[in-house]
Amino acid sequence: MNTPNNLFYAKTHEWARKEGNKVYVGITDHAQHEITDIVHVELPEVGKKFDKEQPCAVVESVKSAFDIYCPVSGTIVEVNEELLSAPELINQSPYEKGYFFVLELANEEDFKSLMNAEQYTKSIEG
Repeated sequence: MNTPNNLFYAKTHEWARKEGNKVYVGITDHAQHEITDIVHVELPEVGKKFDKEQPCAVVESVKSAFDIYCPVSGTIVEVNEELLSAPELINQSPYEKGYFFVLELANEEDFKSLMNAEQYTKSIEG
């Protein structure tokens, strides 16, 4: 399983990459393996505000639908519209092409509370 060291992780299997005051968000390699064949994604609206751990997107696989939670509080400034026509990018490239959205970080403390790669790996190995 791929768990990049330059990302931070929520217990609900979302990853976050901070670039200045913007945070890119997606789901982890572990999560996409668990969900399997992703066939549809519902992305949040640009301009919408979310609190940390609030449901903000939905992923549907051939098995079921899964809520995606916001790993940090903030306002959506961009969504990855490519996923609307190619949701399989989440399975193929969860950390690059399969990101869900970008948000403007509202609270630096939220980001500091996320797990690093080593902590996340230990949490899923259980």
